[in-house]
Amino acid sequence: MQLDAAELRERLEPLFQKNFETFGDLGAAISVWQNGKELLELHGGFCDTRREQPWKEDTIVLIWSATKGLGSACLLHVLQEHKIDIERRVGEFWPEFAQAGKENITLTQLLSHQAGLAALDRKVDVLDYAAVIDALEKQEPNWPPGNGHGYHARTFGFLIDELVRRIAGTTLGDYWRKTFAEPLGLDLRIGLPEKENARVATIYAPKAGERSKPQEFYLEVATHGTFANKVFTSPAGLQAVSAMNKPDIRAQPIVSFGGIGSASALAKFYAILANGGRIEGRQFFSERMISWMMTTLTDGIDRVFQIPTAFSSGFMKDSKSSTRKIFGRSTSSFGHPGAGGSHAFADPENKISFAYAMNQMEQRVLPNEKSLRLVDAIYGML
Repeated sequence: MQLDAAELRERLEPLFQKNFETFGDLGAAISVWQNGKELLELHGGFCDTRREQPWKEDTIVLIWSATKGLGSACLLHVLQEHKIDIERRVGEFWPEFAQAGKENITLTQLLSHQAGLAALDRKVDVLDYAAVIDALEKQEPNWPPGNGHGYHARTFGFLIDELVRRIAGTTLGDYWRKTFAEPLGLDLRIGLPEKENARVATIYAPKAGERSKPQEFYLEVATHGTFANKVFTSPAGLQAVSAMNKPDIRAQPIVSFGGIGSASALAKFYAILANGGRIEGRQFFSERMISWMMTTLTDGIDRVFQIPTAFSSGFMKDSKSSTRKIFGRSTSSFGHPGAGGSHAFADPENKISFAYAMNQMEQRVLPNEKSLRLVDAIYGML
């Protein structure tokens, strides 16, 4: 069913404004696309807590782990261009990876967080790319690969970046820029040029005393020595949210959590995936590749989050056991959220894509009601 742009604005604008009035948003933007066209873009609030810089149409912001969706798409595009099947072993393309019990890990397992490489035993700095790759090569899996999944919060970006480098001969950040961002005019980067800093909204950590969910997970993350704590501190560094506001850090192409851009650009990217891999007359992905993104590969209790999650090839899906759906009502939907509230997904069944970006984080790793109320309203119109 085709959404009506006027009705969409009428329904979503009050909900969007309530996010500032009731739900604690500081600055935010939303974008909704259908059939490859943007139907709605809303933005409001401020880029700073002093409320001196209004959030404008060209404001960009850190999207945290929503960057992983961009990175996954880049690796999948590389596999498509080099005619590489997803069931092949990682070690075929990255020989040093095939040691310490990782010899049979497949691209499928790696992309769906089943490789068991969520935490590193060796302490290495997140900004020392070579050291992180060396540690991953020598790391024994945290669990038997393929035996369930666990969110690779920090290591995931390094794993897919190195595969892009090995197969395509370029960094993932450059591949994203040349293959998607520049051809489509996407205001979305993995590694921000210095000249763009004036447009970036300051990102703010969750407010003190805010209740975090799921509570058991956050207790473990905060407790030194637990598995969840190791996952979110390896590779180490950039633990403070404020560090991500430094221009020299914004410039780093951190694939796991460093993407910076607009909600409109993020939703346009997902519009490609919602429309059979095609937009503006260009075919970026084959039907087979979109099928890989749509198809759930693992579904169950996440070894890191300790709640039901599901993954396809590089993207998150709604688990069959989840009581709160985060990707709309279609089982074909897939996407990737970011810490604190950013959210984006594609719905190939209804050819809808959605993105929400904001700068006041909440203490949640999965999407919160600020974006999910908007998603619910969209699907209430179908």
